[in-house]
Amino acid sequence: MKQKLKITVLVDTATISADDPDFTGEHQSTTTEHHVINTLRKLGHNVSILGAVDDIRDIISGLTDDKPDMVFNLTEHFGGDRRLDKNIAALLELVDVPFTGSGAMGLMLSRDKRLCKQLMSLHRIRVPDFISIPPDRKIRIPAALRYPLVVKPAFEDSSEGISQASFVTNEAALRERASFVHERWRQPAIAEEYIEGREFYVSVMGNKKLVVFPIRECFFGFDRSNGPHLATYRVKWSAEYRKKWNITFGFAELDAPVVKNIQRICRKVYHILQIRDYGRIDVRLTPDNRLVVLEANPNPDVAYGEEVAEAAEKAGLIYERFIERILRLALARYA
Repeated sequence: MKQKLKITVLVDTATISADDPDFTGEHQSTTTEHHVINTLRKLGHNVSILGAVDDIRDIISGLTDDKPDMVFNLTEHFGGDRRLDKNIAALLELVDVPFTGSGAMGLMLSRDKRLCKQLMSLHRIRVPDFISIPPDRKIRIPAALRYPLVVKPAFEDSSEGISQASFVTNEAALRERASFVHERWRQPAIAEEYIEGREFYVSVMGNKKLVVFPIRECFFGFDRSNGPHLATYRVKWSAEYRKKWNITFGFAELDAPVVKNIQRICRKVYHILQIRDYGRIDVRLTPDNRLVVLEANPNPDVAYGEEVAEAAEKAGLIYERFIERILRLALARYA
């Protein structure tokens, strides 16, 4: 990108270290913030960092006193509440500052797992059957509900709240896990049908024209009868746990017609949920080749070495070009 921009990287306040507020130190080298901020600097942009503090007046003044050409939005929550990530995007829209990634609408549609599944079903996208279990209400469990189910918080992401205990096979276990979600996360639980099959992560980039990157897969290298059935929090974030159970992430080997179908459906989901610039769709492929969409992720992790960046590199976009492409896509939306 020849154009050098004044960029503010908006981050969650908790990620800013008092000893290293510019994210230059080695101890920050594994964080998304470090990767993005230092890559933007390598690309020649004038980069500043702003924390999404609880007092929104400070955010507004930080954005409007010296208005940037672009905000690179890396926030995932506000005040510890992931449901409010959409409010950060809405604030950026209100103060009329260009920013990367999905807007308030896209974040809202994808954040609530129940709303997301209902909307996809209306568009004939296959999703797991599910029920919503709000706290402090007596819920009748339908007799026709098919076990096993996966019980998780309705508004979290990155597999937060998902463990082996989330996999339930009867009503008693369902109610117990839902109560745990209510107490621990202070939000509704969703109990969805467990889908047996291969788990894929499909990274999509673009706005009008969408590019689907090579498909990533979670390989469960063991007999699932005695190990994790799910991509739990520990599966995603603990290398030691993955080593114990011989779980790896890599690129899927699929027949061309299957790849084409996955690409078609994921493009459709991306548009339905109003995801912008880049996103990731998590799906499962059943043994009889039925594709079931589990979740959609606007503004997924763009750290070097994580799923989206790995898929982009496989497609020929080295990390610097990948971050540059995000900027270019966002700029084009405001041109």
